[in-house]
Amino acid sequence: MAHPIKIAPSILSADFGELAAEVQAVERAGADWIHVDVMDGRFVPNLTLGPVVSRAVRRATSLPVDVHLMIVEPERYVSAFADAGADVITVHAEACPHLQRVVQQIKELGKKAGVALNPHTSEEALRYLMDDVDLVLVMSVNPGFGGQAFLPQVLPKVRALRELIARSGRDIVLEVDGGVTSETIGGLVEAGADVFVAGSAVFGKPDYAAAISALRAAC
Repeated sequence: MAHPIKIAPSILSADFGELAAEVQAVERAGADWIHVDVMDGRFVPNLTLGPVVSRAVRRATSLPVDVHLMIVEPERYVSAFADAGADVITVHAEACPHLQRVVQQIKELGKKAGVALNPHTSEEALRYLMDDVDLVLVMSVNPGFGGQAFLPQVLPKVRALRELIARSGRDIVLEVDGGVTSETIGGLVEAGADVFVAGSAVFGKPDYAAAISALRAAC
């Protein structure tokens, strides 16, 4: 089941000195979700933010807060992010030897559970998890830094995941993160994605409303 297109600006590209104002500005500009990228300097070569910042985002917006944990041992931290107000918590398949257990842990906290796949990771990693996940996040860049160029080789994986979701008969969101612009979003919509993380494509523009409208128009 495809969902209405949603745009999820990533605060990774926001001005952290004005974080609450930035979050409120993209909400007014028409954002659907707020995406929070958490990096630990181990799973990915960058260090970003933790539950305290996620809590500040929660206080600043009424929109769903979409937390993406690019960290090792995420099972140690999911409860902290749940307590900080995350609505969706996504972990990486590559970081979880016992992925189904972590997905269940998130769901037991009353949150939507997502699983992210790096560009090289096959959709087959999720074949036996389709009864458990609420969201699948396809990385269309190698995670760790904002502003990277879209990797078109992920398009077949998006299509394959849309087929897996359809066969599951479940209401699973298919999200894409990385290099999403008005030039790349159309192909992703065609492939079956329905939520789009946009960092520099929104926060890197002078007019957030115009940037979000441009993304929607390109769908």
